[in-house]
Amino acid sequence: MTFGAATPESVEDRWGQRTPLTLHLDHLAIEGLMSALGRRPDGSGPRALPDELKRLTDRELTVLRAMATGATNAEIAAELYLSVATVKTHVARVLAKLGLRDRVQAVVFAYESRLVIPS
Repeated sequence: MTFGAATPESVEDRWGQRTPLTLHLDHLAIEGLMSALGRRPDGSGPRALPDELKRLTDRELTVLRAMATGATNAEIAAELYLSVATVKTHVARVLAKLGLRDRVQAVVFAYESRLVIPS
């Protein structure tokens, strides 16, 4: 094995030299990917929310999504133009309706239910 000195080149040069990647997937693989992304395989839109999430109001869903990103009550309040006390009320209702003990469980629940999908 030999080692040579690397020649500096721009990022554009390196990307320009790459060959395009083409994937050939069967319909089961496509359905799995679409499901993971939260879309139906027929392209008709997002999947239905799990039954537990149907208990939440739209505002509570928004607060849960914000919690899942790690936002504090103050950050959620500023983003949604609410008071911190109102956000605390929404957080408490989310936890109660979903039977969760704390924010950590709420974040895990949001990801496991695919309300939030990691980027």
